[in-house]
Amino acid sequence: MCGIVGLFLKNPALQPQLGALTAQMLKTMTERGPDSAGFAIYGGGAHGRTKMTLRGVTEVLRLDFEKSVLSLSDSATFSYRDDHLVVSCPDDAVSAIRELVAEYGPDVTIVSSGDSIELYKGVGLPEDVAARFQLAQMSGTHAIGHTRMATESAVTTAGAHPFSTGPDQCLVHNGSLSNHNTLRRQLVRDGLSFETENDTEVAAGYLSWRLSQGERLDEALTASLSDLDGFYTFVVGTRDGFAVLRDPVACKPAVMAETDDYVAFASEYRAFAGLPGIESATVFEPEPQRVYHWEHAA
Repeated sequence: MCGIVGLFLKNPALQPQLGALTAQMLKTMTERGPDSAGFAIYGGGAHGRTKMTLRGVTEVLRLDFEKSVLSLSDSATFSYRDDHLVVSCPDDAVSAIRELVAEYGPDVTIVSSGDSIELYKGVGLPEDVAARFQLAQMSGTHAIGHTRMATESAVTTAGAHPFSTGPDQCLVHNGSLSNHNTLRRQLVRDGLSFETENDTEVAAGYLSWRLSQGERLDEALTASLSDLDGFYTFVVGTRDGFAVLRDPVACKPAVMAETDDYVAFASEYRAFAGLPGIESATVFEPEPQRVYHWEHAA
């Protein structure tokens, strides 16, 4: 059992509240996933620069790591939140910084990269994870989050959602895929790599693979209905928005709310209680096998 939340802001005036609203929604989902939590928040990107979120750059490593990065790009900037670090660098420095990160070994990991995504996750109660990374103080255009109750793999930060396997892309999942091992082997043959045995990482990689072939997000999600076996509710984050898909049986709970100011997703309606104007929102259950997709203008 897991909890999923998502919030897409139509009204720019609400952007300073995005983190606080998302944090409250995550806290409400605690009973659905007390083991670990995570979130991706979008916004604040700059043209020609990439944001890379790294996990595992400890206080002991910080000075050495920053010095090494600055030797590759003297305009790089650093933002720490607990054990996660966001490095902002020119696009042409990304490859060199990735090679540098690899030299630090498996304890330092790039969990996301892109124009606007920042991704944070950790073990513990959702409220504590949100506080650890100061989610309530963040602003942005849209966010997705996840609370996890592990059933098929260990409770670790690496196993927490979201999973990001492509630029500005991430995925959270409630459910279980039965063919993820077979699909993982196929994707590895096509050049993808995976850090965990988690089925959700395979789903994220599958979508990234299809997108890399030139498909639109709605096309990739539609294809997943025939390629992924199991039961699932997916919420996918992209640079410009987010998408929702439920499997043909749709046994995992899902509800959406839409107003002139936002679109919200949650595993349970009670996660909407603190949203402004929720009393006048259009509330509906997303249909199975239908892709729902919202985007900001490019």
